[in-house]
Amino acid sequence: MNLLSFSFKVSRPRFWIYSGGTYVVGYALGFAFLGDFFRPEYYLYLFYFFFPANIFIYGVNDYWDEETDLLNPKKDEKELRLQRRDKKRLLNLIFLVTGFSFLLMFIQDNTERILFGIFLFLSYFYSARPLRFKEKPFLDFASNYLYIMPGIFAYYLAAGSLPPGIYMLGAFFHISAMHIFSAIPDIKYDADAGINTTPVYVGKKASLVLCLLFWTSLSVIVVYLSEFYPLSFLVFLYPLFPLLLLVKRDLAIEKLYWYLPYVNTGLGGLLFTSMVVYKLFFV
Repeated sequence: MNLLSFSFKVSRPRFWIYSGGTYVVGYALGFAFLGDFFRPEYYLYLFYFFFPANIFIYGVNDYWDEETDLLNPKKDEKELRLQRRDKKRLLNLIFLVTGFSFLLMFIQDNTERILFGIFLFLSYFYSARPLRFKEKPFLDFASNYLYIMPGIFAYYLAAGSLPPGIYMLGAFFHISAMHIFSAIPDIKYDADAGINTTPVYVGKKASLVLCLLFWTSLSVIVVYLSEFYPLSFLVFLYPLFPLLLLVKRDLAIEKLYWYLPYVNTGLGGLLFTSMVVYKLFFV
């Protein structure tokens, strides 16, 4: 396997939308003129948050989870299972992306450096010791705000200011539910490996209730901010996921979970398109 192919596998392309899509949506929420999409910085960070950023996030995760991943069959079916012979190559890849990230900070202003630094900090210490947020109930889903940081960074890049607090609160509800929901299928494997995630700590049912509460809160915020625009009600697809699992206990979350990237991509694309059209033609 050559370095480029290895890099793609490490970066988990099916999850690129979680950081890259957040960046694109954040920029769409913050931009004012069509010319903002022709700025070279937009495309530089578009590339970064789709590819190198995901190498960093999941490369660090694979490096620190080598032993615990031995118990998880998902690593054979959907993700890369790190082999010992690849560990040095993975480490070199992480160093390469880290160096690139630090180079970018030289062309950023102070606020951009802080936002970018928070992203790198959370991305690293979500998996890495000594903090390893992923093993601490409630801090695990809170630290997953790392996926929202590209959107906050993009908003600032486009608007020169931070997004409104209600945007960041809604994002917190969404990413928290996403993290908890994605960790539910791993309850048994995480428990066997000694990883005390929120779902391991509170159990499957309570975790689904948390997801339902978080996603319902997000949905209410989105519908309110859109002034009850009909298409905004599609956001209620999110709380439908945990609700179905609470009602139909024979439904397998392992299968349902893999539909979430499609919902995220579809609704994220709709939000991006709607914001661009609205700002260009109706503002």
